[in-house]
Amino acid sequence: MAELPVVLLPVGVDDDALDACLAALDRATPAGTRAWLTDDAQAGPRGLAIIERWLADTPLQADYTRRDRRVGEVAHLDEALRACGDADVVVLAADAIPLPGWLTALSACAAGDASIGTATPWCNAGEAAAWPRCGDIAPVPGAHDGADPRRLAHAAAAMPPVHPEIPAAVDHAVFLRGSARGKAGGLDASSYASWYAALIDLSLRLSGLGWRNALCATAFVARGGEGGPKEGDLEALATRWPTWHARLATFLMEDPLRETRNLLSLQLAGQEGPRPQQELFPPRDEDAPGRKAGAG
Repeated sequence: MAELPVVLLPVGVDDDALDACLAALDRATPAGTRAWLTDDAQAGPRGLAIIERWLADTPLQADYTRRDRRVGEVAHLDEALRACGDADVVVLAADAIPLPGWLTALSACAAGDASIGTATPWCNAGEAAAWPRCGDIAPVPGAHDGADPRRLAHAAAAMPPVHPEIPAAVDHAVFLRGSARGKAGGLDASSYASWYAALIDLSLRLSGLGWRNALCATAFVARGGEGGPKEGDLEALATRWPTWHARLATFLMEDPLRETRNLLSLQLAGQEGPRPQQELFPPRDEDAPGRKAGAG
């Protein structure tokens, strides 16, 4: 098996969301995967206790670093990405719920197409990558709505490995190719206050260099709600990329991924019902190689 990307998780202030994210990460990710929790002085006492407990028990090869003083989410994340050098990285939101197979699918997506600079999985709150409806925010998938996470992950894994382009990567979870990230010059912390906006800017710069921003149609990462810009970010995007907002609006209205989205719904509907988890996805891949991510 090829080495999986580093999972980079910027810690937030929502302790319950972080706890749920880390539990899902353990369930859905091969053992030995490199994971780095990077904390811009965000976690409080309860959050620190959750992280300490997780570090003691996780099957992942995990590191945790914390700044003494906050520098802002974009500057902090750019610092972490630079510390990863030219390694491929998946940035995972601290309130995301990755479904089984997510990281392997993202890695395979990027490995299958050298033109992919970023790859974004499906999400119930994923803007251009949203499912079941483009641009909508749906509840976190669950057995109550017929979208049991295990069945949904199995349905995504059964999708054809054809990964269409989206306007920009979305911040619930995103694969960033190390070589592409280096050529694009990293994140612009001087212009943007949110990771949401800085990721759009990075995606558009990558696109200008010839890289694709792809939907990974074989992976799903759930989230309680969408990310969003901070004050001044939309204006900064409009100044640098005057056609961006119209391009995104056109994409959401025309929904060129409608057939792909409907195919995932059909795959899910075709499932015979929940099966034992171990039959669909082994809980851990003990053979997955890994080494600890450098904290920089």
